[in-house]
Amino acid sequence: MRAVEGCASRDTQFRGAPGRGTDRVVRRRRSTIHGTLGHLDSQGRSAAMIKLIGFSGSLRQGSFNASLLRAAAELMPTGAELAIGTLRGIPLYDADVEASEGIPAPAVALKEGLAAADGLLLATPEYNNSIPGVTKNAIDWMTRPASDIPRVFGGKPVALIGASPGGFGTILGQNAWLPVFRTLGAELWSGARLLVSRASSVFAADGRLEDPKVREALRGFLEGYVAFVAASARSRPSQPPAA
Repeated sequence: MRAVEGCASRDTQFRGAPGRGTDRVVRRRRSTIHGTLGHLDSQGRSAAMIKLIGFSGSLRQGSFNASLLRAAAELMPTGAELAIGTLRGIPLYDADVEASEGIPAPAVALKEGLAAADGLLLATPEYNNSIPGVTKNAIDWMTRPASDIPRVFGGKPVALIGASPGGFGTILGQNAWLPVFRTLGAELWSGARLLVSRASSVFAADGRLEDPKVREALRGFLEGYVAFVAASARSRPSQPPAA
């Protein structure tokens, strides 16, 4: 589906070369992430690995957003890793199916993967100035039963990235996700935005992210987000061991 995009924004400038100001931001993020992940706990042990889960909001085989997510997995900072989940196999939400058959296995796998992760990285397309139906459908399944929402989404650090063949880099699609995740009680990271426009000129035919400027922008984005996740993990009260 082709996105019908809206007006431009100052947040959509990752298509070109990062300016000197952006370079300084990237350097500051590197300093922050090294300090955050390099800390020791109260017993002098190294900080635990930050484990993130991500998924692309597109089912298309050659999806730009799936390619962007794979590039993110390659560029994760030291001390963090990204597992990539999938929306494939998740049927349209149907309360009758839920009542008679329970939550479908692919939705359970994604839901429990998110519950176990330290944060969520969502690579979202933009369809008709908003969010993709297939992605919202997966989130709807992952919120069932409603009593599980605090366990799965409550306080969970979430970051949004996106790639588009058009000129505005999924800015309206990303904006449309904000009320959804706020409603679920997630912690949206707003320290930076990654809006990749003209995506056909950024990725190679095999899906590799070949634009060095976008790679550097993505690397800086991930460093900032992982630092936020690490800080959030430290601020959460420790859970008592299971009986």
